[in-house]
Amino acid sequence: MLSRNVLQSLRRISAARAEVCAAIEGELKEIKDAGTYKNERVIIGRQGMEIDVQKSDKKLLNFCANNYLGKEDAVISDELNHASIIDGVRLCKANRYRYKHCDMADLEKILIETKGMRRRVIATDGVFSMDGDVAPLKEICDLAEKHNAITFMDECHATGFFGPTGRGTEEQLGVMGRIDIINSTLGKALGGAMGGYTTGPKPLIDLLRQRSRPYLFSNSLAPSIVGASLKVLDLLMAPNEFTSSLKSNIAHFRDSLTKAGFKVIGNRDHPICPVMLGDARLAANFADEMLKEGIYVIGFSYPVVPKGKARIRVQISAAHTREQIDRAINAFIRIGKKLNVIQ
Repeated sequence: MLSRNVLQSLRRISAARAEVCAAIEGELKEIKDAGTYKNERVIIGRQGMEIDVQKSDKKLLNFCANNYLGKEDAVISDELNHASIIDGVRLCKANRYRYKHCDMADLEKILIETKGMRRRVIATDGVFSMDGDVAPLKEICDLAEKHNAITFMDECHATGFFGPTGRGTEEQLGVMGRIDIINSTLGKALGGAMGGYTTGPKPLIDLLRQRSRPYLFSNSLAPSIVGASLKVLDLLMAPNEFTSSLKSNIAHFRDSLTKAGFKVIGNRDHPICPVMLGDARLAANFADEMLKEGIYVIGFSYPVVPKGKARIRVQISAAHTREQIDRAINAFIRIGKKLNVIQ
């Protein structure tokens, strides 16, 4: 019985993906027949997917679906997705749905409601930038396979440092190869300052190169940025101490602030460490006081985060020394006492 269910599920998944691929390949054939097909060099996939390519700004990249999703389709997006995903979804003509943050019951409810749609895409961040928490990818993939949906993930806050070898949320949660489309950036951990890439099935990426407006109507990256990003990828693929030193720095910072009385939310293994303060003015004052100590942190408040949930967002790096981390911890404690955040 179990084997039969597994086989039926696999057939449904294959049929759904084959239908999408057939539509994409048909459009690509039209482009080739018209003599306008463009061949371009690509970055070979480093994150476990078939192919990577993009050169535009990451915010413009996100979810360039306006070319192949229409009124018969649906995009189902986590309510706390990054603004660039939200803006990208608004650009396409598909029906738009939001599910409660990381709520799999709500996601499945919407998947059932949209059963009659031609294509459904589940869109999520791998790591959510303001809270530092991680999407339940295994459960999302399970639901996508159960309901014949496509998965899309933004990895801008995970690529290069999250997971045992820095391959991102997929690796961290053990679902390598199960996400259909991944967007990420060259401008964060990879150090390129700008630019990004999309990974996914080759026909889909091929279509994006031919038809994606943000990609077509933007300038190329500077060769220096491309060269630097490729070198960083090479460094990450080789054995290194970056991920272990980063994990040690994160644990030391989180444990020390929690022990001092601060509320630090987010995933324990992720370098985004939101220190919750609640009041918007308090968060701004706290950041100003930290800057006077020579430490740059950012206070976030409404409309970036919900009202009453202002915070200081700290991002820990593998390049930080233990002395630098301790200096930041001590400054947090001094200012926290000064502003009556902790005792």
